[in-house]
Amino acid sequence: MLTCKELVALSSDLLDSQLGLREKLAVRRHLLLCRHCRRFIRQMRLTQATLRRLPENREAGLDLLAARLAELRRDHSRR
Repeated sequence: MLTCKELVALSSDLLDSQLGLREKLAVRRHLLLCRHCRRFIRQMRLTQATLRRLPENREAGLDLLAARLAELRRDHSRR
């Protein structure tokens, strides 16, 4: 049986549908028994789906977001 650490190592291949049959069955068996790993995979799928929905040209928006977050962090550290 897979450990949680082994499942995490296989998670990218799982999400990209690149596991062989034996690995896929081992992952499914582990997920049936481990609620923490089920939550982890669910969060990974949600993250993957969110990233797919981002616009293609997002560099300018990311720069603005990074600047705003840095500003908020400076303001927060001054308190």
